[in-house]
Amino acid sequence: MVTKKAVLEVLKTCYDPEIPVNIVDLGLIYGLKINKGKIDIKMTLTSPHCPIAEPLIQSIKNKLMLLKGVKDVNIELTFDPPWSKDRMSASAKRQLGLY
Repeated sequence: MVTKKAVLEVLKTCYDPEIPVNIVDLGLIYGLKINKGKIDIKMTLTSPHCPIAEPLIQSIKNKLMLLKGVKDVNIELTFDPPWSKDRMSASAKRQLGLY
């Protein structure tokens, strides 16, 4: 059975190439649902004009498909609400010197 904890652990290995912080701590994940091996993720990017959007999304899908029990991964990209630094975790802010 696929767990939220396992999915989040994988997502924490995915990074925005311009910012050395994983996508979970950056606050890019807006929603996560798991149902019978299907993972649905609602996420954003730091900018709607992100040139690496497709490669990043494909990388996330590829990594999650390696989890035992995963049958499908669907990623919905949204910019509502727009990402801001306020969404970042405290550790991400410290890491980037924003605290």
